[in-house]
Amino acid sequence: MIIRQLSSALIQRFFKQKVIILLGPRQSGKTTLLHYITQSQPIKSMILNADEADIRSLLTETTSTRLKALIGESKLVCIDEAQRIQNIGLTLKLFTDMIKDAQVIASGSSSFDLANITAEPLTGRKYEFLLLPLSFDEMVRHHGLLQEKRLLEQRIIYGYYPEIVTKAGEARELLKLLAESYLYKDLLAFGGIKKPVLLEKILQALALQIGNEVSFNELGQLVNADNQTVERYIDLLEKTFVIFRLPAFSRNIRNEIKKGRKIYFYDNGIRNAIIADFHLPTLRSDIGALWENFIISERKKYLFNNGIDARSFFWRTTQQQEIDYIEEKDGILSAYEIKWKRPTRKKIPLTFLRSYSVTQSDIICADNFEQYLT
Repeated sequence: MIIRQLSSALIQRFFKQKVIILLGPRQSGKTTLLHYITQSQPIKSMILNADEADIRSLLTETTSTRLKALIGESKLVCIDEAQRIQNIGLTLKLFTDMIKDAQVIASGSSSFDLANITAEPLTGRKYEFLLLPLSFDEMVRHHGLLQEKRLLEQRIIYGYYPEIVTKAGEARELLKLLAESYLYKDLLAFGGIKKPVLLEKILQALALQIGNEVSFNELGQLVNADNQTVERYIDLLEKTFVIFRLPAFSRNIRNEIKKGRKIYFYDNGIRNAIIADFHLPTLRSDIGALWENFIISERKKYLFNNGIDARSFFWRTTQQQEIDYIEEKDGILSAYEIKWKRPTRKKIPLTFLRSYSVTQSDIICADNFEQYLT
């Protein structure tokens, strides 16, 4: 079994009179993680699956007395797919306020469902965690650095969703099913999207633009939609953990790009499934962009999994000087260029180094990337 890094972080938060909210995309391993945690703890536990109608009924508009009767002597209660329960925020509040000797974990597959509906009732009463697909770091811990580096090209193409990793021989077919299932079905259901064809066009356009700045105006012209619609769809894609934005870094240089953004996919395999391209890296014209997406998304996972509070950016000037990835932690800046093959002359622009106090800068390529992801 592949041990998820978040498991220890969740367990450390037990019995502090707060609900644990576990968010993440579908098929990222939330249910498996809940089962692992309940089986690893020396206390009586139970898992309630809110996909089942009777479970939803029991947890909707309930009372503390009914909840106590439901869980009995269980001290660890996991509610899977909790966003499907009406007024789940109030139910979870009852657990924290009235059943103080029980720890509750509620999992959900979209931030605009579970996070939003629990925000007000659970103010000051919850810890939130994000479980993304498997990471390079987790797989190194699972079977070693040498083995995972040998699988690098496969990871770049097929990504890290748990089922894709454990059933590598079926990766292409499973990715297609996964993309169609959670990109379209769930988004249409959760977000009230009325134009699935437009959603597909936006996803394909974003998949072809990774590594480049994204203009909502240009994207709207490309897919024949207004700016507001494009931005709304992108916002929904972010809230279902399909994509994330990387904003422009700007502080004190007059010709810096101040309001730009790049958009990356949390998983390379999903990105490649959207454009139906599973060619090997040696046969791809987009390997540079694909590698950039891999490194930045894996770095995001590393930060999430290790509870590191850092902000991420890119940097560019009107003179086309640029830096692929900047990280700011406790006011300290690090700057990185990301290249599949190490260039002979590429360096961090002197304009940036002279204008900002940078503690670390490097070129991240295939021969040194592991030190930034583990």
